[in-house]
Amino acid sequence: MERVGILGGTFDPPHIGHLILAEYSAEALALDHLLFVPAADPPHKQDQAKTPIAHRLAMLERALADNPRFELSRVDVDRPGPHYTLDMVKIIRDQYDNPELFFIMGGDSLYDLPTWHQPEKIIEICQLAIIRRPFSEIDATMHDAIIPGLSQRLVIIDAPLLEISSTQIVHRLSQGKSVRYLVPEAVLDYIAAHNLYQTD
Repeated sequence: MERVGILGGTFDPPHIGHLILAEYSAEALALDHLLFVPAADPPHKQDQAKTPIAHRLAMLERALADNPRFELSRVDVDRPGPHYTLDMVKIIRDQYDNPELFFIMGGDSLYDLPTWHQPEKIIEICQLAIIRRPFSEIDATMHDAIIPGLSQRLVIIDAPLLEISSTQIVHRLSQGKSVRYLVPEAVLDYIAAHNLYQTD
């Protein structure tokens, strides 16, 4: 049985924080594959401007190129939205032969889980791998009254508490400041070549 991790996000742009947390998760969960799933049309971010998906895919491809365990999944790119996590994990499950699935998420996202689309069905298909986040206390039983059995489907991952965000990186780029070492060199080269995240 293959062990498959799923890490979703806008990855706008992908940065070293994504890669470090993915590496720690892959190691902690003994994953065979870790799928990075860029969100084409996330329901909870309809009001936010995003870099065109072609650029985000190209940056992510470059960020993942040197790690054979990391893979880019187009599962949310190649289908119409809105894109719900439940639909995505069902599709990924069907791409493998009876896989053991882990949906990787930050501890801050765990607080919002009851507002997700059918979270009780998500945990039937995959376990939730929760990464501790700075200033966020995680209680595995916090939603058991709302989502019965959730705490039995949670795995807590200890990883470096990195305060790096795509928003912070975009802000620095828009001000003409350096983001060297915050994003992989190949991603930095792509951003420069395509003049991304610049203000007029």
